[in-house]
Amino acid sequence: MINNKTTNYFLLIIPMYLLYLFQPEDLSATEKIQSPNEVIESAPDNHWRTPNPENLLYIELATGRIIIELAPQFSPGHVNNVKLLAKEGFYDYASFYRVVNGFVAQGGAGKNKRSPIKGKIAIVAEFTKSIDDQFKYMEISGPDGYAKYSGFKSGFPINLNNDKTQVWITHCTGIFAMARGDDVNSGGTEFYITLNNQRHLDSNATVFGNVLYGMHLAQRLKRSTSLAGPIDMTGENLIKSIKVAADIPLNQRIQLEVMDTESESFAKLIKARKYRTEKWFVARSDYVDVCNVNVPVRLKDTRK
Repeated sequence: MINNKTTNYFLLIIPMYLLYLFQPEDLSATEKIQSPNEVIESAPDNHWRTPNPENLLYIELATGRIIIELAPQFSPGHVNNVKLLAKEGFYDYASFYRVVNGFVAQGGAGKNKRSPIKGKIAIVAEFTKSIDDQFKYMEISGPDGYAKYSGFKSGFPINLNNDKTQVWITHCTGIFAMARGDDVNSGGTEFYITLNNQRHLDSNATVFGNVLYGMHLAQRLKRSTSLAGPIDMTGENLIKSIKVAADIPLNQRIQLEVMDTESESFAKLIKARKYRTEKWFVARSDYVDVCNVNVPVRLKDTRK
């Protein structure tokens, strides 16, 4: 016979067991989860990095400046080529000529064919990069519908294949990638910025950067299509110039800092995005994918 004392014991133990059973494996029972804003605001200065100006592109529009951080560690050929094109003025008075709502803003020379001096019209695709077991990255635990493994490396959202031998930057919002035709090696001068997550494009186009600053300007570009059909974009969405930040005088640059995606603060940010403990949330999924974690960017305090 089970007496009241035994019954009370089981009533106490069962909830504790269930709590242990369903405790997320990346979250300890006593861990306090901060809100995303709390993580960002409390991140120490050494958890932020200053991007290399040699790997920053300034896209100058009539409405302001878009800043792209390039990814030579993933797509060195494309980074080198776009820098050559920028340095020779290839993109001066080009335009964003194909802007599809909720998809991409595509820019470059378009139909105004230009002949590069040092840059190339087309280069070999760099859809993925080969890696070995020494490749380290900030992993996001849990399933991802597009790849077995996902996370961040050097500030970029990434996916890895099943045996972790290939890595690629995934098409989250604000990705900077190379447009191409049916020939996989036909891209070289025409680029696009994703206006929303477009992960079906992964490993079908070379991603070689992402937007750090000015995404609102890309979202405000005039659309080249409407419910009535195509719109003539001649003379619209003008690109005044594209330059490498290192080629611009220091006093004309925008000084930015990016949270280090290998830092403890960024690991906390991933958990903060995954486990929404703020009072406002009445329903929680306890899930996050790589495109739901935006890498924080802030203006650098030049007084320090």
